Amino acid sequence: MTQLFRSLIFVPGNNPRFLEKAKALSSDIVCFDLEDSVPDSEKKTARNLIKNSLKSRNDYHSQIFVRTNSPQSGKILDDLKEIVQKGIDGIVIPKVNNISELKKIQKDLIQIEKKRKLKPIQILPSIESSEGVVNAYPICSFSKRIHAVVFGIFDLLNDLGVEYTKDSEGAKYSRSKIPVDAKAAGVSCIDGIWQDLNDAKGFEKDCILGKSLGYTGKSLIHPDQIELTHKLFAPTKSEIEWAKKVCEIYEKSTKSGKGATTVEGKMIDEVHYKQAKSIIDISKN
Repeated sequence: MTQLFRSLIFVPGNNPRFLEKAKALSSDIVCFDLEDSVPDSEKKTARNLIKNSLKSRNDYHSQIFVRTNSPQSGKILDDLKEIVQKGIDGIVIPKVNNISELKKIQKDLIQIEKKRKLKPIQILPSIESSEGVVNAYPICSFSKRIHAVVFGIFDLLNDLGVEYTKDSEGAKYSRSKIPVDAKAAGVSCIDGIWQDLNDAKGFEKDCILGKSLGYTGKSLIHPDQIELTHKLFAPTKSEIEWAKKVCEIYEKSTKSGKGATTVEGKMIDEVHYKQAKSIIDISKN
């Protein structure tokens, strides 16, 4: 559990300027978007732009995820064929309702990865419907690929027929349930976005509330939100202790010429080691 999920910022996949500027972002995850921010007429263009951006993976400081279209859209396979390549760390799947949807997506993903000789990438399901909330635990525990889930408030409220308000009272039960199910499944959970960019105090209050519910981070729509989010969702004591243990055991393993090893039954390699080092560095600031 050494991976940081404090911040996930969405970047429109059809905007070359934003994709380029994302190289300088300090968020834990930069998520190139193929869904809500991209009109149907520009999906193909966005896929190509993202595909080209992934070729410059080393220029980005953050993990790189791509939000595909929803299972209901019929566009996911076309998304995966274009964006699953070297350089991508994972995908965010919006509007996940049940594990049947995830089974089909994972099956397609495995075939593409095998054909292109790629390592398995992560899946972050986004729960945005009443059905998804009811099925949150099965979704969270579906696969080892799932290290975190995302909560999407706006589509959920629409599904419930509830008007959005800043206090999000209409989604109180759903927002509280997701972290419980995620924790039970042993994964992290990322809270929904704060839409009003002119209300910084409201954003801070919303982050504090999310953390008090058990969220490990926040979905973001603007770079100005990153710094405060990282401050409010700093690594926990248990995360820091785990990171120290990973570094200690992995360093002993590499000195003996073994490399990858296990910590408390979990496989640890160079990627986990770098993530653990990052957590320790952050905790010292």
